[in-house]
Amino acid sequence: MPLTIGVPRETFAGEKRVATVPDVVEKLKKLGFSVAVESGAGDAANFADDTYRAAGADVVASAAELFARSDIVFKVRAPSLAEVGLLKAGTTLISFIWPAQNPELMQALAARQVTVLAIDALPRQLSRAQKMDALTSMAGISGYRAVIEAANAFGRYFAGQITAAGKIPPAKVFIAGAGVAGLAAIGTAANLGAIVRANDTRAEVADQVKSLGGEFVKVDYEEEGSGGGGYAKVMSEGFQQAQREMYASQARDADIIITTALIPGKPAPKLITAEMVQSMKPGSVIVDMAGEQGGNCELTVPGEAVVRHGVTIIGYTDLTSRLAKQSSTLYATNLLRLTEELCKAQKEKGDGTIDVNMEDDAIRGLTVIKDGAITWPAPPPKLPAAPPPKPAAAAAPPAPKGHGHGAGAPMAGSTMAVVFGGGGALFWLIGAFAPAAFLSHFTVFVLACFVGYMVVWNVTPSLHTPLMSVTNAISSIIAIGALIQVAPPLTSDVAGRPATLILGMAVLALALTAINMFGGFAVTRRMLAMFRK
Repeated sequence: MPLTIGVPRETFAGEKRVATVPDVVEKLKKLGFSVAVESGAGDAANFADDTYRAAGADVVASAAELFARSDIVFKVRAPSLAEVGLLKAGTTLISFIWPAQNPELMQALAARQVTVLAIDALPRQLSRAQKMDALTSMAGISGYRAVIEAANAFGRYFAGQITAAGKIPPAKVFIAGAGVAGLAAIGTAANLGAIVRANDTRAEVADQVKSLGGEFVKVDYEEEGSGGGGYAKVMSEGFQQAQREMYASQARDADIIITTALIPGKPAPKLITAEMVQSMKPGSVIVDMAGEQGGNCELTVPGEAVVRHGVTIIGYTDLTSRLAKQSSTLYATNLLRLTEELCKAQKEKGDGTIDVNMEDDAIRGLTVIKDGAITWPAPPPKLPAAPPPKPAAAAAPPAPKGHGHGAGAPMAGSTMAVVFGGGGALFWLIGAFAPAAFLSHFTVFVLACFVGYMVVWNVTPSLHTPLMSVTNAISSIIAIGALIQVAPPLTSDVAGRPATLILGMAVLALALTAINMFGGFAVTRRMLAMFRK
């Protein structure tokens, strides 16, 4: 019998998101499920009840009726204890749970004999889990919104401008933490024209910061900061001291600071001290994205925007809800992909049933309670073994000095003497027996070959393709010969062939050479454009 998916209205204060949207309802119906939505669940995200009805969902009047009808419950926020009391035994709840921070909630859910899949417990290191990764979806939105909130509170343009009224310098933005939210903030601030600097304990994100238009600021202390599951780890005291010194320097220079540092299950680290806030320029802005866990700034007030020492400190905990329609759509898609995974083990497709397969690493990681038994924390997922290192190739023995040369190596003296001696003898033979007119053309040909060879030989291999296209364009010496034949009065040649034949060949040569020249420059321009932002 098909199961019913229930979507209640979120009761958490200020939460505007909804766990599914009308477009996703249609896809859930195709999987065989019935869908019920509490009346008004999508109003704050601009999804009216009528849009759910049009997609095939049943709209029910109250939460009590919805929970009574639902076999599977989709939620955004962890349920309140009152909502837990409405769950019937055997229900499957899919939501953010944060089991480490909510032990009482875990016990209450286990007592209801339900199965709970915590979307925040997804093993993110599994590549196939990315389509279900709601943490990444929400972090990207919150990083974008953090920059918008900073721009709203900042008293200047982000981009520098030169106007008749004076010059406006670009805003300087410093972003602490280059995870998903931090990278989204870097890209947004850079696109708005700000000078963006960023720091992270994980050195490998430096290239990602640069690719988005930011500058990576390194802490003057060597320590690896990568932790498990794509998060950073808690650093040593020595590193933290060096990091504080760097943050103090950036605070004095920056107009806007956005902090994103947060490790699940731990309080937010204090990165920005009151002294750093006091050192900032009046009118500066701090957006503390870790406000819900206490904040990265000592002066943050969670959920509020306050002014301290002339600096606006924004500690909003509902950044994703401030883009409720977008975040609801992405979250609903994540839950749809999870539902598809739960249906994968079923033999009959589209029958509206699920199987919580504990042998599946992704599903096992998500499942924190199974039929009333707490199964959190999950064992580490079985990652594929790294391929064995390839055996190092045997080093070639060095060539004897003075004999032979490798690619790009200077030619040995004895070899050079032989080559130049042979070349001189060849020139003497040609000069003694060839006509004078031929000798001048031959000299130009040999010099052109030599110059072309040296140009290519001494260029970095990575530049060969653009170089070939442009040299191909500018080396069309055929055009000069063709112009010489076209320009003078037309006469028959020595063999008596008509001048029209020479004219025709010259015009054809000019046409082909023009294609070669303009095409070469066009190709070069497209190649170089690939390296520009």
